[in-house]
Amino acid sequence: VIEILQHARDTFVGTLRIDKDLAVLVTPGTLYTHDIIIPRKKLRGGKTGDKAVVKITQWPDADHKNVVGEVVDVIGPTGDNDVEMNTILAQYGLPYRYPKNVEEAANKITGEITPEDEKEREDFRNVFTCTIDPRDAKDFDDALSIRRAEDGKLWEVGVHIADVSHYVPEGSIIDREALKRSTSVYLVDRTIPMLPERLCNYICSLRPDEDKLAYSVIFTLNEKAEIQNWHLAHTVIRSNRRFTYEEVQQVLEAHHEASEEDYNSPGDHYEPLTPDAEPAEHFAKELIMLNRMAKELRRRRFAGGAIDFDRCEVRFEIDEKGKPTSVFFKVSKDANKLIEEFMLLANRTVAESIGKVAKGQKAKVFVYRIHDTPDPQKLMNLADFVGKFGYKLRTTGTKDDVSRNLNKLLREVKGRKEQNVVEMVSLRAMMKAKYSVQNVGHYGLAFRYYTHFTSPIRRYPDLMVHRLLTRYAEGGRSVGRDKYEELCEHCSEMEQTAAQAERSSIKYKQVEFMKDRLGEVFEGTISGVTEFGLYVEVNENKCEGMVPLRDLKDDYYEFDEKNFCLRGRATHHCYNLGDAVKIQVARADLFRKQLDYKLVRE
Repeated sequence: VIEILQHARDTFVGTLRIDKDLAVLVTPGTLYTHDIIIPRKKLRGGKTGDKAVVKITQWPDADHKNVVGEVVDVIGPTGDNDVEMNTILAQYGLPYRYPKNVEEAANKITGEITPEDEKEREDFRNVFTCTIDPRDAKDFDDALSIRRAEDGKLWEVGVHIADVSHYVPEGSIIDREALKRSTSVYLVDRTIPMLPERLCNYICSLRPDEDKLAYSVIFTLNEKAEIQNWHLAHTVIRSNRRFTYEEVQQVLEAHHEASEEDYNSPGDHYEPLTPDAEPAEHFAKELIMLNRMAKELRRRRFAGGAIDFDRCEVRFEIDEKGKPTSVFFKVSKDANKLIEEFMLLANRTVAESIGKVAKGQKAKVFVYRIHDTPDPQKLMNLADFVGKFGYKLRTTGTKDDVSRNLNKLLREVKGRKEQNVVEMVSLRAMMKAKYSVQNVGHYGLAFRYYTHFTSPIRRYPDLMVHRLLTRYAEGGRSVGRDKYEELCEHCSEMEQTAAQAERSSIKYKQVEFMKDRLGEVFEGTISGVTEFGLYVEVNENKCEGMVPLRDLKDDYYEFDEKNFCLRGRATHHCYNLGDAVKIQVARADLFRKQLDYKLVRE
């Protein structure tokens, strides 16, 4: 390094340590060789053990070897759950407080629906409408309606999305804060919303038995879910019922409408009614019809080459102090997939309405959700890797050929010991989805046109899409390409940052959960192999930890990068990705969010 021209960041988060003559900020990991020195008069009341945000005031140079900074915010004492979660947000440069002036602006919005609003909108208040969300959800940004079409043979299905753009004008103080955040952030025990609480949980949220403004895609479908016609409309709706996923799943299973894999999945199941029984649950007939259509949409999507990455997610039960008490797995069942398919249909349809133009015409600038084709070299590496387990993956041919082969692989590994590791390595071979005005299609979904329209309460790109659709429907000119590409890049970056913070909060809770299990032995699977050791994921709770190379004392082990294994020089014993092992919990370091395991040999 000859010279440092510019510093990427100048604020850092860590733990204060205050001695008699000196105060320092201790940062996790190996961020700096030396801790950051803080003059005592620049501590802002911070005490030893407090988590704090420090701004660098002096970088090392020829005369000074130390990094010097000043405290800009004291987050609170180490170990407190709120403090630890806010520290994770601060580490990623994400806000952990909502600005008062933005909240005050939101509090002035009445949410009243005027006669003028009603006159300009289609009225769906007398159509059966429901929301289906997780049991702990507070912001309901999408709803479904269904009724028989006028001819009595077809169905009219409405995908109704909270009309956030009605309440948040472009360039307003609320809009500027929402753009800065770009997304709601979901940590293990809390949501840090993109919009002020009054908007996201009350005014915009499609709560039951309340009149709400929505932006809706209205489809006329036959029973095979084939679109006969559709239109986009600003609407007034009134949700009849707020369902949880579990309630809808109960209805589907009770009426023999759920998938076979749902009946066979672990967890609670529901006593089925007799085949000739009338639907007992209020609105069961509507839910059953929506589910049948969703299954048709899903079947066609996979037949068209969509990739089936259906991985379970780890969730923690948390007590009132934020301490994790148990682990459960979030598995996507038919109730989840019902909502997913109609949201995908709406997103694809509105994207096509702007992007798909007649030959010789130029499409107007729009915000697309794109997912590029995988890197050929990564695909070849994946084919080599799965070949070691006896699977074949075709890496040449059309996009559809490759995706169908990938789906075949994912089906073949289901239920086998190597399933988790093959799915993980396959995911790593994929490109990351992002936002752009340059449409290249969505490889994973096998859609030529795709956008995000369905979650404007928690994603800024959806709000941009609503505004663009309204502008173009009113005959407005195309917006500036460069400006919108810049906005897309910002939203993509914030999405990645939010995902990193979420993973960091999960890792913190995993370490906290396993801290109470020091010395206990668990069955696990090798989930990663590196030159410095093995990563092992515990089967029963998915908590991942490291077995350091230095602890493998029975041989001198070398890292074989090509074959994803550690190989003993004398014994030739191999530790491979996907191998079953027994581990003992050796160390749990909350400061560094690190778990260390020891291998237990039979």
